Amino acid sequence: MGPLAGIKVVEMAGIGPGPFTAMMLSDLGAEVIRVDRLSHKGTGNRANVLNRGRKSIAIDLKNPKGVEATMGLIEKADVVLEGFRPGVMERLGLGPDDCLARNPRLVFGRMTGWGQSGPLSQAAGHDINYISIGGALGAMGYADRPPAPPLNLVGDFGGGAMYLLTGILAALVERSNSGKGQVVDAAMTDGTASLLSPFYGLMAMNMWTTDRFSNRLDGGAYYYGSYECSDGKHISIGSLEPQFYALLLEKAEITDPEFQDQLDEEAWPAKRKKLEKLFKTKSRQEWCDIMEGTDVCFAPVLNLKEAPDHPHNKARNTFVEVDGVVQPAPAPRFSRTQGEIQGPAAIAGEHSKEVLRDWGYTDEEIAELMAANAL
Repeated sequence: MGPLAGIKVVEMAGIGPGPFTAMMLSDLGAEVIRVDRLSHKGTGNRANVLNRGRKSIAIDLKNPKGVEATMGLIEKADVVLEGFRPGVMERLGLGPDDCLARNPRLVFGRMTGWGQSGPLSQAAGHDINYISIGGALGAMGYADRPPAPPLNLVGDFGGGAMYLLTGILAALVERSNSGKGQVVDAAMTDGTASLLSPFYGLMAMNMWTTDRFSNRLDGGAYYYGSYECSDGKHISIGSLEPQFYALLLEKAEITDPEFQDQLDEEAWPAKRKKLEKLFKTKSRQEWCDIMEGTDVCFAPVLNLKEAPDHPHNKARNTFVEVDGVVQPAPAPRFSRTQGEIQGPAAIAGEHSKEVLRDWGYTDEEIAELMAANAL
């Protein structure tokens, strides 16, 4: 099942964007084998959605036999992906030069925060740091307090995993013409900067300012933001276009003449205060009854527990349950080759023998690896 059925992937176990990329590849139909550290054998949690859909083999990568066993898997793979600091795979003897020499058709996906080169490439970091130097974090949040991190969606998963995934898929397409693999260097700093492309364009056209909470899409505009309701819950409105804004005024029964000039930026703060007062006169559900499904551009602000029960999400099966764990279903959707979740998260090392047998190792070779404490 899935458009990537038949593609084999070796994932070097890591955290964050690497596992998310592997999850996406699995959801799209690829067979993904996660190489866990032997010292982590027996660890893990079935409810870890990020690790769903692949089998796990536990190998000692400090043992030459373990390294060779891993290379044996890579030789048979279409893709290998890793998220170590630059140079780690090379020191293990599993760098791109070594792997491509053994498997010239291999797509070697590399996920880092700072990239494989540059003055920061060897420094530690996390999502909040990677989205800082491209300008993303500095554009988010209220003007009177420090920028607020948008979870780790922008760096790890948006600017990181999705760009690595795009690079891997593009390299697989190119390989069908050239017959050759290549290295994909996906840096979260690069991907985050790429995500900001439209805002750099707006800034060049004098349609965006670097002042937080003062633009149309960063919460500065009173007609594009979230508001508290009488029950303490929240709604969101995005009435950017004139026709949608006019409908907002109609549905909210706003007759105040000050609201007729939508784009008077100096009046935005005062109008926001008026909307704050207005939206607190009704509960979230009451506002949903009035506006949801209309062209106001409206939605209730749901938390992670509420979202799976929303009628739209239920109608589209946006969330599914696997082994008692509610989680997002695979996306996007395909008309012929729809992907599916291939199973819950594996416990580290639970498929070691099974994986090696499936990928062509003999029982004698497996026994030798076990005897050498490499597996």
